[in-house]
Amino acid sequence: MTATHTRAEADTEKRARYVLAGTGNRGTTMWGQELLEGWNDRVELVGICDLNDMRAERARTMIRSNAPIWTDFNACLAETRPELVIVCTPDDTHDDLIVAALEAGSDVITEKPMTTSPEKIARIRAAEARTGRRVDVSFNYRFAPTSYKIRELLASGAIGTVTSVDFHWYLDTDHGADYFRRWHAFREHSGSLFVHKATHHFDLLNWYLDADPVDVSAFGELRNYGHNGPFRSTRCHDCPHAAECNFYFDMEADDFLWPLYGDPAEVDGYFRDACVFREEIDIPDTMTSTIRYSNGAVVSYSLNTYMPIEGHHIAFNGTGGRIELRQHERQPWEVEPEDRILLTRNFGGGHEVITVPHEPGGHYGGDNRMRDTIFRNRDDPLKQRADSRAGALSVLTGIAALRSADTGRMVTIAEICPGGLDLGLR
Repeated sequence: MTATHTRAEADTEKRARYVLAGTGNRGTTMWGQELLEGWNDRVELVGICDLNDMRAERARTMIRSNAPIWTDFNACLAETRPELVIVCTPDDTHDDLIVAALEAGSDVITEKPMTTSPEKIARIRAAEARTGRRVDVSFNYRFAPTSYKIRELLASGAIGTVTSVDFHWYLDTDHGADYFRRWHAFREHSGSLFVHKATHHFDLLNWYLDADPVDVSAFGELRNYGHNGPFRSTRCHDCPHAAECNFYFDMEADDFLWPLYGDPAEVDGYFRDACVFREEIDIPDTMTSTIRYSNGAVVSYSLNTYMPIEGHHIAFNGTGGRIELRQHERQPWEVEPEDRILLTRNFGGGHEVITVPHEPGGHYGGDNRMRDTIFRNRDDPLKQRADSRAGALSVLTGIAALRSADTGRMVTIAEICPGGLDLGLR
């Protein structure tokens, strides 16, 4: 067994003993209930850790587990001695948990983004190298069937050399607003949506192009949420403006979120339904950037968070043609449960519509494929499984974009890499 393999890979008959750190939505579902239901021959949950013990108890019931609950992460590691730790806590806390888990001898799967700063990246990378354990980053978009097909087409040279990419992501007024209700609305916790949300998109670009980002120019403004609101309160629950606010969210009516975040707010004071118009919100909601890559490709990217639609548009322009996708996730009209990739070749080479059916599970089957690759040793010919280097580069791209938006100048990836952060940049 090499240092880059999990212990579960060493003996496929043995179930990996894992600790779940963080019992929010993603931890409770993706890495809790769903993982135990579909991969219980590969994993055994031996500990649940969250600073909020009431939330952890509610999550444990939803997960249908009898694993012990801990509020002290180091004590949890010492007592359970897990082979694997899955980190699903707020982004700015990832590095402390990842490093502690690695030093305790565990491999780690972390939710995206891997972390929020160059210094924290350096801590994680150094601990990984020092301990010989592995960090996986949960980039499930790589595993969606349509993403796989696009990467396959690009690798085959279907459009020659890729010279530019147009990439635009749209969050609707449900999903987009949700980031501004939660801890994500503050740079200190999420690094902004250039880091938290766009880390998915920047990672896709890095993986699609098989190249490293070199420099970034960006704009980012707060145009809809925060101080732009006509009124505000502390939270949606018992808000005096509920009847007139388009963004009012009745969390008490949600049978999943209310048990996790209603009463448990008494323990830690965290409101999952905080007002989207809080004056102190300090992240952009409207973002654009231009990225230049080590292979010469240039990218035009945007992220908007208050659209009437949800989904994305991406187009690859190459010396031999163009690949284009418009993926619909939510919109006020019906679409077929499939994606259509348009492949058009230059010089009369023809036009092809490649249909990719959606698969069951989150992210059109991407969540299941990712868990299969990690826990069932599924073949990975296109290197979808993302390591700490991939996690670092996507975060650094977002950090560079935010810094560019703040300063009005182009920012290089190399200049924000602290000493000792050896990524082998191309």
